[in-house]
Amino acid sequence: MDVITALRATGDDFDRMVADLDHERWSRPTPAPGWTVKHQVAHLTSIFGMAGMAAADGDRFRGVLATLSDDFDGNVSAALAPHLALPPDELVRRWQGTKAAAIDALAAVPADAVVPWLVNPLPPAVLSAAGMMELFGHGQDVADALGVTREWDDRLGVLVGFAVRTKDFGYLARGERPPADEFRFEITAPSGQRWDHGPADAAQRVTGSAVDFCLLVTRRRHPADLDVRAEGGVARRWLELAQAYRGPAGPGRAPTRAASAIRR
Repeated sequence: MDVITALRATGDDFDRMVADLDHERWSRPTPAPGWTVKHQVAHLTSIFGMAGMAAADGDRFRGVLATLSDDFDGNVSAALAPHLALPPDELVRRWQGTKAAAIDALAAVPADAVVPWLVNPLPPAVLSAAGMMELFGHGQDVADALGVTREWDDRLGVLVGFAVRTKDFGYLARGERPPADEFRFEITAPSGQRWDHGPADAAQRVTGSAVDFCLLVTRRRHPADLDVRAEGGVARRWLELAQAYRGPAGPGRAPTRAASAIRR
């Protein structure tokens, strides 16, 4: 499945979770400390708004980027504020319109072009995959708050590939030098197909289910609770710090099982 189709489908799934929530469910806390369901929708609206602007009007995006401070949390709070001020029904409409415009803008960018972004310019397919990662992670927070079990298909291959591409982000977020060791990833799709990335003979190996792998790299579950295994000391360390996004790692999720039970 191509990345734009996968992104649209994941956005549609997210919409079905939030389309008809009452006030109580909008206010439910999510696993992200201090964030309710409404905060999660506001965050996705701000992120997709920036992606749509970057794809449609790079000069305007660069102008906005120049106004951001070095205060990561302050920038996030400022981006959320105008969306949090809306009543829930208006926020849903804004989110849906912003998401649709962003995906259309990304789809219109030539595949061999680049789009300005927060750190480095990105090909539109990579920025679209980053949007998929945002929807997966923040959508999981909403699903956890609402008690919803999400169903996934092989569109998760987009996110698996993105996580492999960004495997060094966890080191960079902690100020560590990424290791030179090559990794082999063998990830089982929801259909049962296996997605392989990296040299077949690499000593550092990560295997497991696609859904759990995506929960790992979005830091929505602790490694001890996931069907993801590592062979090799470097790979085992990677399980502890894996993340597919820039910015602070945060504390992650606490394990529901003993830490010693991490599957390796």
